[in-house]
Amino acid sequence: MIYLKTEEEIELLRENNILVSRALAEVGRHIKPGVTTKQLDTIAEDFIRSHGATPAFLGYQGYPASACISVNDQVVHGIPSDKVVIKEGDIVSVDLGTFMKGFVGDSAYTFAVGEVAPEVRQLLDVTKEALYRGTAQAKAGNRVGDISAAVQDYAESFGYGVVRELEGHGLGRKMHEAPGVPNFGMRGRGPMLKQGMVICIEPMITMGGRAVVFERDGWTVRTRDRKPAAHFEFAVAIRQDGPDVLTDFSIIEQSL
Repeated sequence: MIYLKTEEEIELLRENNILVSRALAEVGRHIKPGVTTKQLDTIAEDFIRSHGATPAFLGYQGYPASACISVNDQVVHGIPSDKVVIKEGDIVSVDLGTFMKGFVGDSAYTFAVGEVAPEVRQLLDVTKEALYRGTAQAKAGNRVGDISAAVQDYAESFGYGVVRELEGHGLGRKMHEAPGVPNFGMRGRGPMLKQGMVICIEPMITMGGRAVVFERDGWTVRTRDRKPAAHFEFAVAIRQDGPDVLTDFSIIEQSL
């Protein structure tokens, strides 16, 4: 069932998602060679708790950390570890969630570590632009498929893979609500977008084939061909006149 939010509820969701943006910025400032993903997870948890919220991911369906930190060919849900040390030229996707005042925040950003290869930089740029193009379709009267097709068409125009097994979702008092928001699909198909819906749009794009592997840890998803993947995520409220983006990437980018 799709739950429509009141203006007051949307503002609480905005408050959560701004905090997620600030937490991503704080983690991003510490992403550099020699740092472990476990250290980054500790930074994320400490920041979230110090600002009056609870890490929404910690314990969610048994997830053992506060952040999902995925490096290079890991698409999403990488479990932080003392054994994973960040290196120059890596890309690091950080997905964070907060729970505060009864609502959830959820956003992700992929960071480049120092100088990355030009083809990897292009992957990041295209994935982020695919997010923007999908978000532009997030207005009342459109359908979920309009978002999905915008993401897919742009990413595939560069020969990239669009992951099918994972998708965006509704957001509210729970982390994952209806409707699902795939990154592939057909315009004019899927649930109608209505004023008061809040969704997460999150392209997961691969440099090579779209096939993925689910690792034995039960969480980590990586590309089958071991080529890099990128992941960016917005929380968006649906309005009659267009998308109301609750996430603020400018907070992240000003900190880098």
